[in-house]
Amino acid sequence: MPGTKRFQHVIETPEPGKWELSGYEAAVPITEKSNPLTQDLDKADAENIVRLLGQCDAEIFQEEGQALPTYQRLYSESILTTMVQVAGKVQEVLKEPDGGLVVLSGGGTSGRMAFLMSVSFNQLMKGLGQKPLYTYLIAGGDRSVVASREGTEDSALHGIEELKKVAAGKKRVIVIGISVGLSAPFVAGQMDYCMNNTAVFLPVLVGFNPVSMARNDPIEDWSSTFRQVAERMQKMQEKQKAFVLNPAIGPEGLSGSSRMKGGSATKILLETLLLAAHKTVDQGIAASQRCLLEILRTFERAHQVTYSQSPKIAALMKSVSTSLEKKGHVYLVGWQTLGIIAIMDGVECIHTFGADFRDVRGFLIGDHSDMFNQKAELTNQGPQFTFSQEDFLTSILPSLMEIDTVVFIFTLDDNLTEVQTIVEQVKEKTNHIQALAHSTVGQTLPIPLKKLFPSIIRITWPLLFFEYEGNFIQKFQRELSTKWVLNTVSTGAHVLLGKILQNHMLDLRISNSKLFWRALAMLQRFSGQSKARCIESLLRAIHFPQPLSDDIRAAPISCHVQVAHEKEQVIPIALLSLLFRCSITEAQAHLAAAPSVCEAVRSALAGPGQKRTADPLEILEPDVQ
Repeated sequence: MPGTKRFQHVIETPEPGKWELSGYEAAVPITEKSNPLTQDLDKADAENIVRLLGQCDAEIFQEEGQALPTYQRLYSESILTTMVQVAGKVQEVLKEPDGGLVVLSGGGTSGRMAFLMSVSFNQLMKGLGQKPLYTYLIAGGDRSVVASREGTEDSALHGIEELKKVAAGKKRVIVIGISVGLSAPFVAGQMDYCMNNTAVFLPVLVGFNPVSMARNDPIEDWSSTFRQVAERMQKMQEKQKAFVLNPAIGPEGLSGSSRMKGGSATKILLETLLLAAHKTVDQGIAASQRCLLEILRTFERAHQVTYSQSPKIAALMKSVSTSLEKKGHVYLVGWQTLGIIAIMDGVECIHTFGADFRDVRGFLIGDHSDMFNQKAELTNQGPQFTFSQEDFLTSILPSLMEIDTVVFIFTLDDNLTEVQTIVEQVKEKTNHIQALAHSTVGQTLPIPLKKLFPSIIRITWPLLFFEYEGNFIQKFQRELSTKWVLNTVSTGAHVLLGKILQNHMLDLRISNSKLFWRALAMLQRFSGQSKARCIESLLRAIHFPQPLSDDIRAAPISCHVQVAHEKEQVIPIALLSLLFRCSITEAQAHLAAAPSVCEAVRSALAGPGQKRTADPLEILEPDVQ
């Protein structure tokens, strides 16, 4: 079969009931595995969804040996040692800032996290009267911060070009490349480029799989696979010329949804490392494990503080789900950097759940004039790029309806008169409003504002008597807490809408190569049919109504992604075609007749004769080199 070589790295589908034994699960990267905690997520009510996703988030902080015994964890000695070493390298740049730069880079959620953290640490430096030294790179540029543009992370050359632009004229550049699954070509290219130019660059790779599970399929515009790049970095780590930070954090609560734990762990790991570097450089000492552990424990406490509000989080989830079910909209209105967290959550619903960009949207209240690299990229770009206070008041407020839900996210240090004014305007249009309010012990919500909300998720933080950098711990905790609440609410709302099968999002849009491989893995998992059949069915569904020619079969993965990105329901149609052994047209008819995608697949799986036939002729021949 033409194109066979492109699929060489895909493992053959195991016999029914032998997934664990066959080593299939062992071969699946941790970030793509199904989490045993949530295998019945689709049957859970709102309260249980919050409980289960909270348990998954807690796995970030599990010690080595508690689970995934063979992998290093966030608190493992090896990870803490590497964090101390990287913090030391950051301090070298902070001590001699002329010609120095720290670049945080990634695609999708990882790029948005890079953006948020560079904004935070530049703010920290400005407050100390220092010249800001941080910048960010996100695949697809600034528009990817506020809109879903997932395919942009598939080019290694794009990553290198962007890095060269920001690093021009610099003498010492630390590049922190974030790729949760160790999979994004955008980051792989940058890491490789840094290793070839160590006089100026120091690459630091952050992800949450062992290097042996890094993606190993060819990158179309690069000569190495991601795994080869990561292995080379490990070798160079011995001389501290490159670093890999890759603790295991367990599978996502929704399989492969790296916006959740992956995004949170990125924030926890890097904010801890960078804050420790700043905190100790001012005291003229090196960062220590003790300093790192102090900060990590505050993030761990943030998990307990956040999930102590579980009943109210579940109530908000139901309200959001009801709005979406009635074809209403959900608006997340956040002050300052909590607005960035709100924007991220809304954007990520688009590719995670196949949602329309209008379904769940975040807005940032407050000044964002010096946050972006290219502010011009975001002005007058059309409705899906709107995110500011002005955008909310002029384009959303006039058209708000009673079926919409608006969530206000603020701290009691924000301008509460401004909060009250906007809440009063919104309340004229809909009663479905809720608040997520962060306060410090001793602060009280003004009674007129409190009375406006039928329900408030009130998260109270202990007083921290830290020096200046310590104030940022509180800010980071509040951002993380907000992220946990919003991720849980938006994920749970889509579970309640019947969008999830077990703990898999079947109906995702194939917008990049990572999602192409995830789609293929889901077809193998749910149909139990051979690799060759699953590939054939996926390609048929993508290219329908065009018949599959040898040219299409042999085309690079990017060609399939380009076509699939414009189509809906590719994966469910391919799966139904496999389960019923029918044509794409018949599979479409089965889907159209069912109340939902998941119901269509459930009834097909429950039907007679759904057993895999292991026909040796169906197995792809290995490519002869």
